[in-house]
Amino acid sequence: MDTLETRELRYFVAVAEELHFGRAAERLGMAQPPLSRAIQQLERRLGVRLLARNRRGVALTGAGEVLLHEGRAALDATTAAARRTRRAGDGADGPDGPRNRLVLAVKAGASHELLHKLLDACAAEPGAAEIEVLPSGTCEQEAMLRDGRADVALLHTPYNSLAGFDSEELLTEGQIAVLPAGHRLAARKALSPEDIGDIPDLPLARWPRHGVYPPGPGPEIHDLTQLAQLIALGRTLAVFPDSARAWLWAEHAAVPLPDAPPVVTHIAWPAHSRSLALAALIRTATRL
Repeated sequence: MDTLETRELRYFVAVAEELHFGRAAERLGMAQPPLSRAIQQLERRLGVRLLARNRRGVALTGAGEVLLHEGRAALDATTAAARRTRRAGDGADGPDGPRNRLVLAVKAGASHELLHKLLDACAAEPGAAEIEVLPSGTCEQEAMLRDGRADVALLHTPYNSLAGFDSEELLTEGQIAVLPAGHRLAARKALSPEDIGDIPDLPLARWPRHGVYPPGPGPEIHDLTQLAQLIALGRTLAVFPDSARAWLWAEHAAVPLPDAPPVVTHIAWPAHSRSLALAALIRTATRL
């Protein structure tokens, strides 16, 4: 049989991510013996070993790596289907009946002016969908789009991946270093990526990428307000697209990074989407 059940995928993904049956069982809210039996039955049915078991725990086989990747995508797809279907049915009432609602994921602090223009243009369109803006941290927009928390997103290459999405380019801009206004480097006309990567008294802020903070001495950042406060206090610096100037405080300074790669803002959505409301939003965005 080539069909896998959602329950089987949830069980396997939990074990594959934890690499420990006890922790996976606790995460799933079940006892360990039935979880072990379910994974063994899945291996027999597929005719391959998914896990290499030893005294120290478990490790993924080559086949297990494939199923982990495919299983995550499949679980995201089923979750996304439920979320988007639910949103399609709970739109706010308008003069001509229920309005569609679309959730737009954006990186907090990025594309400020572009986002304003897009929302104003959508509001001016008769019968346009209601747009709910969902701010996110670095790289979270991708996950929100994959698992259905968002219907559409503003993604920024080279920081985001467009893999698996349809997209249109909207804006290309340079990058800036945002640092305390009183810092000795704040008066510079320009900085290089090398300059900002090695400032003993001003480490780079660390945003989580796919839920994991990169190593480094800088503070772990949870939201834009926290970051803005830490920069103003002289505790950190950060790199943003040039459009971030719109939200900077008086205690901040923006210094261009001319040698950094340009940031391209894309509007991205699930491949093969059939949503008419989403198609209308994309048309509006590409006319800006």
